[in-house]
Amino acid sequence: MTEQTVVTGRRKLLKGAAIGAGALSAPMISTAQTTSLRFQSTWPAKDIFHEFAVDLAKKVNDMAGSRLKIEVLPAGAVVPAFQLLDAVAKGTLDGGHGVVAYWYGKNQAVALWGSGPAFGMDANMVLAWHNYGGGKELLEEIYKSLNLDVVSKLYGPMPTQPLGWFKKPVAKVEDLKGLKFRTVGLAVDVFNELGVAVNPLPGGEIVPALDRGLLDAAEFNNASSDRVLGFPDVAKNCMLQSFHQPSEQFEVLFNKTKYDALPAELKAIIDYATQAASADMSWKAADRYAKDYAEMQSKQGVKFYKTPDAILRAQLAAWDKVTAKKAAENPMFKKVMDSMRQFAQRSGRWQNDTTIDYRMAWNHYFAPKKKG
Repeated sequence: MTEQTVVTGRRKLLKGAAIGAGALSAPMISTAQTTSLRFQSTWPAKDIFHEFAVDLAKKVNDMAGSRLKIEVLPAGAVVPAFQLLDAVAKGTLDGGHGVVAYWYGKNQAVALWGSGPAFGMDANMVLAWHNYGGGKELLEEIYKSLNLDVVSKLYGPMPTQPLGWFKKPVAKVEDLKGLKFRTVGLAVDVFNELGVAVNPLPGGEIVPALDRGLLDAAEFNNASSDRVLGFPDVAKNCMLQSFHQPSEQFEVLFNKTKYDALPAELKAIIDYATQAASADMSWKAADRYAKDYAEMQSKQGVKFYKTPDAILRAQLAAWDKVTAKKAAENPMFKKVMDSMRQFAQRSGRWQNDTTIDYRMAWNHYFAPKKKG
C-alpha cells in the first residue's frame, strides 16, 4: 500500500465521519404520514364567518406542509350548529369553529366570554384577559366539569355588534317591549328583562323567520354576514351599537383525544396559526365590513341609526340585574365574573386613559363642514 493510498483512505474516512456527525446533529423533523382532521363550523357556507374558519385552516395546513390537513365543513353538514360542541367532544367531528356563547345551555358562565358589556372591555381586551388574566384556565375548568373532551382556543376579536334589524327605528326602551326578537347567550336574559320575547335561532334560520313573521326583529353580527344572509331583504332599519355583544370572539374546538395525539410541533403550529389568523381576521373584517356597510346604504336602501343612549343604559341596568341573580345561583358564574372584573378594572383604565379619540380625527378630515 502506497503512502498516497493511505492518505486518500484517511480522507474518505474523515469525510464519512463528518457526514455522519452532521446527520446526527441535524434537527429531527417529523416525516409522519398526513393527519387529517374533519371540522365543521357553526356558520352557513356563504357567511364570512365560515370564510374566517377556512382561512384559519389554510394557515394551519400551509404551515404544517403535508403533515396535517384540516377540512372545514359548513353548519349542518354533519350536525346542526348548536350541536357542534357535543359532536367534537364525542369524536363525531375532530374539531369545529363557532362562538362560546352558543354553549350557554351547558353552563351559563360560558356566555360571559361573548355576551354583555364585559366591564367596559372590547373584544381584544377580553382576549387579553382570556390569555393572560386567567380566562383560559376558567374555561378549561368549565369544560372539564361538564365532561367535555375538548381543547378550546379563542381568537378573532369581533367589532361591536348592532342592536339589530327592525321594521322601523327604535327610539326608546318601550319600543322594544313585546317584540319577537332573535339573539343568543346571556343577551337572551338581558332582552327578556327589557320585555322582549327572545328566540335564540342559529344564523342560517334568522332571515327566513323574519320573512315569515316568526320574528319582528333580530340581530346576528356584522355588515358582511348580515348582508349575505339577507337581512336587507326583510328589514331596512339597523340600529348600531349595543351592549349585548360588544366584545365577542371566535372559538376553535378540537377533540381532546385527537389533539393530544398530535406531536408537539403540530400543536405549536396550531397555536401560532391561530394567533396569526386572529390578527388577519380583524384586518379582513375592517375591509369587508366597511365595504358592505357602505353598499347596503347606497345599493339596498338600508338606513343605519345609532342606538339611543337611554336603551344602552337600560341594557347595562338589565345586565347588572341578570348577572347578580346568576352569580348568586352559580358559583362558577361568579368566579368568571370576578376574574373578568379584576382584569377590566386595571387594563380598562389603562386603555381608556391612553386611547385617543379617533372620531375627532375622522371628523376633521371627512365630516361635512358647517357653513358660515
